[in-house]
Amino acid sequence: MTRTGVLGGTFDPPHLAHLVLAAAAREALDLDRVLFVPAGEPWRKADREVTPAKLRFEMTVAAVEPYEWAEVSRIELDRDGPSYAAETMAALAADGEQWWFILGTDALADLPAWHEPLALIASARLAVAVRPPAEFVVPAETVAALPGIEARIDAVPMVALDISSTDVRNRIRSGESTDVLVPEGVRAVIDRAGLYR
Repeated sequence: MTRTGVLGGTFDPPHLAHLVLAAAAREALDLDRVLFVPAGEPWRKADREVTPAKLRFEMTVAAVEPYEWAEVSRIELDRDGPSYAAETMAALAADGEQWWFILGTDALADLPAWHEPLALIASARLAVAVRPPAEFVVPAETVAALPGIEARIDAVPMVALDISSTDVRNRIRSGESTDVLVPEGVRAVIDRAGLYR
């Protein structure tokens, strides 16, 4: 059976930490591929301006281009309405293959507030990034809200990287270097479209 990890996000823009997380999950879980899924309408970010989906998709394609194990899916861009991980994973996992939804410990703690989180963990196992020196513990509130979640989690050891899309946008806005933080292909799309100025 094909083993696939799914890394969803706004990818505004995609950066080195996204790629490192995907690679860490691939190695830890022996995944055949990692599917990057840019959100069409990121409902958790409805209160701020987000780069158009077409450009975020283009940047994500540029980010993963060097890696034969990485692909980009349009599933959330081609679906109307808010992008919900539960709906995406239900659609993808309908093929009966093995699926993991990749996320960080911060997202795991927030999972009870997501749209239909029980449906999400019914469709896929959770690949949770654990950054040293942190000990991996599922928050008690998450366990209480989502019974059985602990049996659906696989820990993914990952190096600690202090990189965020917000930081990258701020660096571009202030004219600072983004070398190493974003792949050259991503930066080319940013510069061509005049993003984050």
